[in-house]
Amino acid sequence: MTLTNPGRGSDLVRRLVESRGFSLTIGTVIIANAVTLGLETSAQAMAVAGPFLVALDSAALWIFTVEIGLKLWLYRSRFFADPWNLFDLAIVAIAWVPSAGPMSVLRALRIMRMLRLVSIVPQMRTVVGALLGALPGMGSIVAVLLLVFYVAAVIATKLYGPTFPEWFGSIGASLYSLFQIMTLESWSMGIVRPVMDQHTHAWLFFVPFIIATSFTVLNLFIALMVNSMQSLHSQTAASVRAEAEFAHGEREALARQISHLTEEVRNMRATLERR
Repeated sequence: MTLTNPGRGSDLVRRLVESRGFSLTIGTVIIANAVTLGLETSAQAMAVAGPFLVALDSAALWIFTVEIGLKLWLYRSRFFADPWNLFDLAIVAIAWVPSAGPMSVLRALRIMRMLRLVSIVPQMRTVVGALLGALPGMGSIVAVLLLVFYVAAVIATKLYGPTFPEWFGSIGASLYSLFQIMTLESWSMGIVRPVMDQHTHAWLFFVPFIIATSFTVLNLFIALMVNSMQSLHSQTAASVRAEAEFAHGEREALARQISHLTEEVRNMRATLERR
């Protein structure tokens, strides 16, 4: 790279940054850095190879910083138009927070560098894109779920609060207990059966609640995610087909132009031969 030919230098950096080998290298460094950060939490590992692990962590941070610097130099203002670039920049910036002082707590977030794999691996980006695309629809489902929870909490507090104040003595306690029941974590032996010992027909309340939350509303989240991913895949496939059709049309137009030029050259040659 020379100052006398900046365009060539920019092309070299572009080929480097956008190459598959560069992405694979950064991905490998991310995984290796995640392993070293995990080992740093082990007192035994730090006693055996503490300085080496710290050196590897510093080397990985410098590699990430150089990568971000190359992208900033190459894309300039366009760098900030890509949300994934902003995500990578924030993760690397957090890693440079001093290990001492009021902001030292952010050093614990260094493991978030592992999340940079999401911005590198296209399949992971597809999943995140589908999740973000499903957020508007999730709002309605969350609203329905909250409504069901609130109604059930009021009913549970009225019915079972006097006999089981620890679980249903208040709206807050009822909401937490119902959340545990929804997750099916010790719901039967832990909560419902003890309640049924005092209230024989309590199952008439808890079974419909589990069906309405665990088996219905939560499955709507899954259906929404699947639908969002299918839509995203369809859009991607349509985009790929459009690009392929455009390229095919360009090739056909180029072939016609070449054929036309060939015909003109042939006619010119025939004219010159007659002369």
